[in-house]
Amino acid sequence: MGRGDFKSKKGKIRRGSYGNSRPTGAKLRAAKKKKAAAGN
Repeated sequence: MGRGDFKSKKGKIRRGSYGNSRPTGAKLRAAKKKKAAAGN
């Protein structure tokens, strides 16, 4: 697991792509909102 790995965050950063391990935009905000709601 590292820079060349398709599924890791480092691999996504290196490739400039996004996915479950590196969410972006609305997906990231929704995940944070859901996590905050679960904490209450």
